[in-house]
Amino acid sequence: MKRWNTVNGLPPAQGLYDPAHEHDACGIGFVASIRGEQSHQIIEQGIQVLVNLTHRGACGCDPETGDGAGVLIQIPHKFFARECATLGFELPAPGEYAVGMTFLPVEKHPRLNCEGVLERIIREEGLTVLGWRDTPVNGDAIGRVARASQPYIQQIFVGRPAEMDEEAFERKLYV
Repeated sequence: MKRWNTVNGLPPAQGLYDPAHEHDACGIGFVASIRGEQSHQIIEQGIQVLVNLTHRGACGCDPETGDGAGVLIQIPHKFFARECATLGFELPAPGEYAVGMTFLPVEKHPRLNCEGVLERIIREEGLTVLGWRDTPVNGDAIGRVARASQPYIQQIFVGRPAEMDEEAFERKLYV
């Protein structure tokens, strides 16, 4: 393998190749309150950041189908507590549970199989499955290409054991 002695690790220009054309369309935006305050305005500003990044290639051939960009938010505990109560299960205090987004097969039997595998692994890791929630989706808001392969989206709620601190819980969820 040939090695180049360059600062940026790219090969020198040759033939049709020019390292000046090496770039990607990635863009990242961060919106937060420096005072640590919760506000819906932060979400609105985050969505505006995504809108402002469309010039960076955040869509495919179908202009209504995005590239999978999303927004990471704090767990809305009050909202989830109300939702889960209507589904027949109760959430513990904030920090004592996690919410996982799952993208599962639309077909019922494969989906149930995937749910079973997830639940088994969660139990094997010493955690508790508190319940599932079907995530509301507005199919009219996505493009034709995305709609054709849209998964079944659910949230799984996972409880933290009393003897496990938050850091260990988060590490176990991540790894």
